[in-house]
Amino acid sequence: MALFIDVHNHIPGLTPDAVAGAHEKDLETQTKYGVKYLKYWYNAQRGQVFCLVEAPNKEAAVRVHAEGHGLVADDIFEVVEGH
Repeated sequence: MALFIDVHNHIPGLTPDAVAGAHEKDLETQTKYGVKYLKYWYNAQRGQVFCLVEAPNKEAAVRVHAEGHGLVADDIFEVVEGH
């Protein structure tokens, strides 16, 4: 399973509750695509969200966001965890 970080830029009206709600939608949808959304971070002032996800490929991670809540990331990067 690969590890990815995605970046959502310029989400207007971003609030902690909105991010938590979108994350819940990801959790409800992820199993269908063999994906596991692990963690997220956000910056409400900048309207940015960053998600950490395990997925078989980038496309599966994108499908979860698209189906779950429609907020597809602007960028997604495969990463390797350091020690």
